[in-house]
Amino acid sequence: MSKDSIQNLSEQWINLAQPRLGAEVISTTDDFFALKERLIKPDPPIFIPDKFDDHGKWMDGWESRRKRTPGHDHCIVRLGHPGSIKAIDIDTTHFIGNHPPHASLDACCSDADPSADTQWVELVARAVIEADTHNRFEVEDSRPWSHVRLNIYPDGGVARLRVYGEVYCDWNRYDKSDLLDLAAMEHGGRALTCNDMHFGSIENLIAPGRGINMGDGWETRRRREPGHDWAILALGHVGIVKRIEVDTANFKGNYPDRCSVQAARVTTGDLDTIVGQSTSWDTLLPEQKLQMDRQHFFETEIQDIGAITHVRFNIFPDGGVSRIRVFGHLG
Repeated sequence: MSKDSIQNLSEQWINLAQPRLGAEVISTTDDFFALKERLIKPDPPIFIPDKFDDHGKWMDGWESRRKRTPGHDHCIVRLGHPGSIKAIDIDTTHFIGNHPPHASLDACCSDADPSADTQWVELVARAVIEADTHNRFEVEDSRPWSHVRLNIYPDGGVARLRVYGEVYCDWNRYDKSDLLDLAAMEHGGRALTCNDMHFGSIENLIAPGRGINMGDGWETRRRREPGHDWAILALGHVGIVKRIEVDTANFKGNYPDRCSVQAARVTTGDLDTIVGQSTSWDTLLPEQKLQMDRQHFFETEIQDIGAITHVRFNIFPDGGVSRIRVFGHLG
């Protein structure tokens, strides 16, 4: 698969191995040089030339010692939520001369953490891994998984592991009278695309909790031309929207002046088609004034347009928003 195609996948799907979703590195064969927990850190890996610790050169990732016995090393990650995996990124940034020459990825689905009896399924066969780069692989198996095992052959260091996919949500446990955030990551919501995210990713809009700082939100560049900025979100389940929350937490001198929401029930079409049609979607929330660093709740302002699957969040003219919550009943 081409680099651009994998990159598009990673932008349209959720990283299931991110700590804010509850993901955790639960075991490893060896992390002598660099701790296993660093493997799923959310920030990009860094390199500090003169930093050493008691075990040697400090590296921002997971690194095992030089193996002198048969076998290979591995790390097991409990995903934040069970989900189907679309692509993975084995990132070896800054690992030069100490990266593993090969790697593979297995997965399992279990309510409990894996044991010696766990049956693993190979999702990515053993493949060549390059130094100091993003090694990206597509996954064809669409079943939901709860844990992944990254195997490296025979040893070495990996900066980050990203596991891109779609959260699995058991909708049977909810009643149609329940009011749910249908756009939330944990309910299978996805941030599909936007016209600009220069300072902050659209994925942050649907992340759990409130934003912790200005970097934990969606923020566009300063607009110097006519128009406005927008983002398109796919709900985890078709639903009828009853309330919308727009949170500008931490955005003070750079929050949007106004916002609106359009929506539609989309059944077919690729992303380009969805983007093209979104400008003519029905108005779910008419244009509303925003204020800095606060939660805005809209309920009586919501227009009755029936069941929907996608929303287009418009901000005028530009700026930053921490979160958007789209509360509704299952449709």
